[in-house]
Amino acid sequence: MSDAPLSTSSRSAAGPVPAGRPARPVSTRRTVHPAWRLGSAGALALAIATLAACGKGGGDAGHGGMGQMPPPAVGVVTAQPGAVGLTLELPGRLEPLRTAQVRARATGVVLKRLYTEGGLVKAGQSLYQVDAAPYRAALDAALATQAKAEAALAQAQATLERNRPLAEAKAISPQDWVATQAAHKAAVADVAAAKAQVQSTRLNLDYAAVTAPISGRIGRSLVTEGALVSAAEATLMATIQQTDTMMVNFTQSAAEAMRLRQAISGGKLQASGSAQVRLVLDDGRVYGHAGRLLFSDITVDATTGQVTLRAEVPNPQGELLPGLFVKVRVEQARSDQAILLPQQAVTRGTAGDTVLVVGADNQVAPRQIQLGGAHDGATGPQWVVLGGLQAGEKVVVDGFQKIRPKAPVSPLPWSPTSGTAQPGGAAAGPQGAAGPASAPAASTAPATAGASR
Repeated sequence: MSDAPLSTSSRSAAGPVPAGRPARPVSTRRTVHPAWRLGSAGALALAIATLAACGKGGGDAGHGGMGQMPPPAVGVVTAQPGAVGLTLELPGRLEPLRTAQVRARATGVVLKRLYTEGGLVKAGQSLYQVDAAPYRAALDAALATQAKAEAALAQAQATLERNRPLAEAKAISPQDWVATQAAHKAAVADVAAAKAQVQSTRLNLDYAAVTAPISGRIGRSLVTEGALVSAAEATLMATIQQTDTMMVNFTQSAAEAMRLRQAISGGKLQASGSAQVRLVLDDGRVYGHAGRLLFSDITVDATTGQVTLRAEVPNPQGELLPGLFVKVRVEQARSDQAILLPQQAVTRGTAGDTVLVVGADNQVAPRQIQLGGAHDGATGPQWVVLGGLQAGEKVVVDGFQKIRPKAPVSPLPWSPTSGTAQPGGAAAGPQGAAGPASAPAASTAPATAGASR
């Protein structure tokens, strides 16, 4: 009560003080506000009553406008069984249709390179010129030897013709006639050997001009002008690859292949009659040209437990490069009662594959499912579900961050283009998640208004 407002009054207010008479001292008194005369207990009771009245008004306002938050909206898709092809996505590696190593077949010094590195070459096109002077000399010597052998053969032939009537007339001994026949046969053999030597030296001369064994794209040169190449060591000079058609080798788990075959034999799946394959590049883009499955190996790799498959893919623009790692999508079976789900709706783990299903009470519960492979649909990559879901069930695709345990949600149809439809125009995603966080600040508004009252 010491803080109550004070009012000061003067005794001189009744009139002036007569002269010669001492003035009386001025006294002060306290004028207390009526509210404070109740004492501290009364003031406390008044404050409690005021706060109670404000709390009641704020509660009524909150009950009318800012009560319990509505269930969060989540995007869902409805499970609809249908006929779907089971497409597997397997790792693979590209290699050219044909690969030819250009190696030295004649020993000598490289005089000139006759092609552009990285360019296209035709079969039979000259690539290198090796010093051919020793081979030309050897060819000349072989031709001379052949001429000498042919001359000796002519002489032996003449001797044979001259001695033939003499032998019939027994003018010469049988021994001389046998010697004449032997000399003729030796001369014929010498001519044949000389011709073979000429052919061999001519081949060596031709090998001095190194040509392309196949048509394709040639890589960098592994030898330079002035380098000595050897036919004995088969020096590698360059490599040519045919890349207009590429081969892709990819592997599949033997256990997975056996499960598919058992499902097909048991009638759960139907064998796919399509041998078409699709390639997925490193950037996630699907290659524009479809390939064709060639064969599946019948032997399982003992170290990896994988089965090797091979397909060929056209490469007219040269976009695919040898050695590139790709993902191969191949359809191996079909199902008439499969369900397609966006891949973002499925959580994959070591314990199995699960999805979140919205029940009849709009509460979310996890559900384990069985996947049969991937499917490249018009709306993007999808998983093929073979078991665990029933027709008409709603699976959560978007809004996972807004789901709370044992709390209902508001399921809304989901589309890959627009996302989850939100009431009031709210967009799905991080913006929608920030809404509930601002609710407590709004709930304090009635208390603030009551205090200001």
